[in-house]
Amino acid sequence: MKVNIEIDCTPLEARQFMGLPDVQPMQNAVMDKLQQKMAENIDKFSPEAILQNWFTFDPKMAERFQDMFVNMSGFGTGRTKDKK
Repeated sequence: MKVNIEIDCTPLEARQFMGLPDVQPMQNAVMDKLQQKMAENIDKFSPEAILQNWFTFDPKMAERFQDMFVNMSGFGTGRTKDKK
């Protein structure tokens, strides 16, 4: 025998019926703290800041990136679009 029971209630009503604690205030506090931390650190993840971190590590890093892109595009190998 198969019996299906369908209960129409909100998540809050289901938690209250099952005796589960209300975690909404804790979730709000955690989200507020997360938003605050993200707002404090958002400048560290701008494209300018990331590139500055990459290029301040090694003074010749810009030249190395340029060489890498030239080699990846095929222009550094002497190949052109006409030749294969």
